[in-house]
Amino acid sequence: MNDDRDGGRRLSTQEAARLLGVKPATVYAYVSRGQLSSRRDTVGRGSSFDAAEVEALARRTRREAAAPAGDLSVRTSLTLIESDRYYYRGVDAVDLASHYPYEEVAEWLWTGTIPRGARFTAPPEALAAARRAVDALPEHSGPVDRLRVAVAAAAVVDPLRFDLSEEAVLGSARCLVPTLVGSLPVLGAEPWAGDGRTARQLWPRLTAHAPDPDALDVLDLALGLLVDHDLAASTLAVRVAASARAHPYAAVSAGLGVLEGPLHGAAGRLAHRMLTEVLERGGAAPVVAEYLRAGRRVPGLGHRLYRGEDPRAAALFTRLEGLTQAAGALGAAREVAAVMARQGAGLQANVDLALAVLTVSCGMPAEAGEMVFAVARTAGWIAHALEEYQERPLRMRPSGQYQGARPPQPMP
Repeated sequence: MNDDRDGGRRLSTQEAARLLGVKPATVYAYVSRGQLSSRRDTVGRGSSFDAAEVEALARRTRREAAAPAGDLSVRTSLTLIESDRYYYRGVDAVDLASHYPYEEVAEWLWTGTIPRGARFTAPPEALAAARRAVDALPEHSGPVDRLRVAVAAAAVVDPLRFDLSEEAVLGSARCLVPTLVGSLPVLGAEPWAGDGRTARQLWPRLTAHAPDPDALDVLDLALGLLVDHDLAASTLAVRVAASARAHPYAAVSAGLGVLEGPLHGAAGRLAHRMLTEVLERGGAAPVVAEYLRAGRRVPGLGHRLYRGEDPRAAALFTRLEGLTQAAGALGAAREVAAVMARQGAGLQANVDLALAVLTVSCGMPAEAGEMVFAVARTAGWIAHALEEYQERPLRMRPSGQYQGARPPQPMP
């Protein structure tokens, strides 16, 4: 061990290897992966390492080694879920989304502050590129198809996308969300350019119905409630991408790729179709019976993280009661839950069922809930990418449990 001229302790390769409990070659592997920094030793012929950095890596390695096998645990300060409630940075998420618009909820998750009156603006060049890319897709393209293409197009025109500093990532995030919304085709009247709220810009891309203030408030609440929900499958994909130091656009693309899976993003679409059928047939019992007879799961009910009702659903249902046009769909949703309760299933409404009430009652297509979810969650994915950029790179590298034939095997 020697002292650096700047006052920091330096370790030789052998000393660092002993402290880490690895071979010297592994120390250099840590350097190549960005987990350690090295400096050529001016006295000897090898490299030297900052002692504090080596000790910190040794502590992390010991903690990870002590974790139960197969247990992937990710440190986060963003969302806590416990006792049938969830919190953004320690603040009740339902209360936060009920009192602040989506943009300010996103800022709270990103920075821990709420700049009042926050608005997001799409850069003209990025928006034009995203619209050209989306317009080139076939008509049958789904909402996630369009958003994935829009993200890729926006990334190409952002020369700062590889800058992973917090300031640069936040700048990209504030431009990406409105670019995604602005790239989607308009179904109704063009939104008023003077209103930069995400909900107002998204509305005419979800329905041809004219917006009313109460319905817009419900949409804005839904966006705020869906910003983040701990480590859902799509969020974990974002963390893995960010761990490899993918830029924020690529990290969001990873989340959208997982969201397109039928077990993650399609739930709102299924709930929408079920509610439509209940309204057409005049009752929930025959519809639920057909689902059960076919061995299919009734959509919009139950959540593995909540024993009772999903708090996001409860908040949306409360707000939807104030919408005259939502009365029919709201009644249908409650009837579905009541029928299932009589079956003793113990499943209560989740946010997908509440979103379906909004989309059905406002004349939106079945995929509208998926669009709302993807736009809202983009802000949460960025927040998780920001956190992951502060961790050591490539830390999410589980080991496979090989089940194949043992070597040596004959050459095929």
